[in-house]
Amino acid sequence: MLGRIVGKATTLSFSFELGDEADVKKFEYVKVPHRVYEWVLCQVLEIEKNQERSLAKCNVLGYVDKGKVKQVRIPFDIGSEVFLADDEFITEVIQLDTENGAYVGKLDGKQIPVNLDLSKLLTKHIAILAKSGAGKSYALGVLIEEILERKVPVLIIDPHGEYGSLGKKSEDDDERLARHGIKPKSYEVREYGTHEQPELIPLRLPNNLTQQELIHLIPGKLNNTQLGILYSALNGMEEVNFETVLLGLEQEESNAKWSVINLIEHIRGLGIFSNAPVAYNELVKSGVASVINMRGIAPDIQQVIVYKLAKDLFELRKMNKVPPFFLVIEEAHNYCPERSFGETTSSKILRTIASEGRKFGLGLAVVSQRPARVDKSVLSQCTTQMILKVTNPNDLRAVGNSVEGLTAESEAEIQNLSIGTALVTGVVDMPLFVNIRPRKTAHGGHAVDILDQPESFEEQTSSFQDQELLPIIKPKTTPQDLKLMAEGDAEVRTILIPSYLFSCKEKDNAYKLLVDMTNGEVVVDVEEGTTSKLPTLRKLSPVQMKILMAANSLKEFDKEEIIQKIKTTVEIDDDLKDLLEHEYLSHNTENDSYSITNNYILSKLSKHAVYTPVEYEQVRFDIQRDAKMNLDKVKEQLSRFTKVLDQQECQLVRYELE
Repeated sequence: MLGRIVGKATTLSFSFELGDEADVKKFEYVKVPHRVYEWVLCQVLEIEKNQERSLAKCNVLGYVDKGKVKQVRIPFDIGSEVFLADDEFITEVIQLDTENGAYVGKLDGKQIPVNLDLSKLLTKHIAILAKSGAGKSYALGVLIEEILERKVPVLIIDPHGEYGSLGKKSEDDDERLARHGIKPKSYEVREYGTHEQPELIPLRLPNNLTQQELIHLIPGKLNNTQLGILYSALNGMEEVNFETVLLGLEQEESNAKWSVINLIEHIRGLGIFSNAPVAYNELVKSGVASVINMRGIAPDIQQVIVYKLAKDLFELRKMNKVPPFFLVIEEAHNYCPERSFGETTSSKILRTIASEGRKFGLGLAVVSQRPARVDKSVLSQCTTQMILKVTNPNDLRAVGNSVEGLTAESEAEIQNLSIGTALVTGVVDMPLFVNIRPRKTAHGGHAVDILDQPESFEEQTSSFQDQELLPIIKPKTTPQDLKLMAEGDAEVRTILIPSYLFSCKEKDNAYKLLVDMTNGEVVVDVEEGTTSKLPTLRKLSPVQMKILMAANSLKEFDKEEIIQKIKTTVEIDDDLKDLLEHEYLSHNTENDSYSITNNYILSKLSKHAVYTPVEYEQVRFDIQRDAKMNLDKVKEQLSRFTKVLDQQECQLVRYELE
């Protein structure tokens, strides 16, 4: 016995005085005998102490009647005894042991498994809210594992490239996993990206659009004249795609068409639309997690991708052309922000899915570290919430306003939650504090460990002689991969090449170029570390420039062909000789033909854009090259070909077999 009820008791709450030896803590579960309802489950909300006594304030949760949980209608008698609730009674009242339950962890301070009803999640949505570093990505990973166990398709919008790790087994302590009755496991993951990266499947969206989609995708707002021109071009068009729309616009007579053409070309130039798009039935596949890796992609392009994917898949789901699936929106405040923070391309469709998706078997998980910035109409549609530590006052208010049945005491406790503990609501009628279980898969959401502290000062100093925290760009091929490909025993050297990553712009196309500062050349292949030179235009004559432009289109040619191509009567032998000496051209003596070399970049610089992001890591290296080029001179040379917006110093990592 913990104590007896004193003071005032209602059907919702009461207080009891703790006995001298009573050991009870905040949010502990207790049970009280009732003269009508037998045993009733209650929860301690607060404990007060003064010099005379200790008082525990409790919330009345309910009792079980014929298998159903009901609320009491008659208050407890004053003086009723209060006991610590046993696990069996808590489980009976809270009813967490569901057949379709997703095991996410254990009740805080108890060995009682907490299972979320997946049938509810797929029809009533879930919000996972927490400050950065509080464990929301880890908790979401646990939930996704349980969904994949039941072969439900999952589509994850992944802004930071964290969820590809679902395809790898956890390296966590086996004993820790065993305490939860689970084992390391990997799941089938298909990871998509918009750029040609070896480990990602290229994400290509359908080029065919509706008129409404096209207008919705155009950045900014068209004026009436521009809208009139666009509608005129679209009138009677059987197939709407970028090529047909641009062709139709070019036939318009008004000069206002050029601004519309530029906007359409901007969307087409994003590189995400294709005549050979990814098959949607491959994106939504039973038991498979399809991850849309957005790392390094500009926010406006991310919003276009989310809009197009969500809209198309929602329409296909309504027609039952793809199976019921679970859509995860990480960093949701970027894709469906509260309206006071602005409207994005993807806002409207996500609001529609939040309100109507449940009717068609489309479950939604909204994940954010800024609850105050997420659209309130989207949050309000999430019946289940997993709330980890939140400290920002605005975010706390947003959580309090969006969560039903959240007591003032529970809301205040959100600020004090330990990492890995979540307040879960919507599973039952009462909020639950849950210790999230370990993941079966590897966790991909680790922050950069700035100082991996060795045990002793001597180890620390010797370690930092070998390791430095550096901004690096590294290839996808690892030293282990090279060793496996090598014949016999081989050692791999790590070489650091001083470089600069330049942010550039061509018309409306923003991109990044990597320049090797040992020679001032543009890196055209990060994997191999190969580079190409920029032509020194001021040293080329007008005739030589014409020859190079023609050579770039002809690829292979003889002297007569190039003369005919550039339409000149001037003798070009000396020009050809000069271009050969500077390695712009090569000469095949067998058939007396010329061809352009790969030593120079003679086409658009944006074709050699780098999409590998700079990462800050401690790197063990064998050789660190010295920079030999002047930054200002390199920048000046680049500016002759493109608009340079910014630059970032970094090291290009290269691996060499010894």
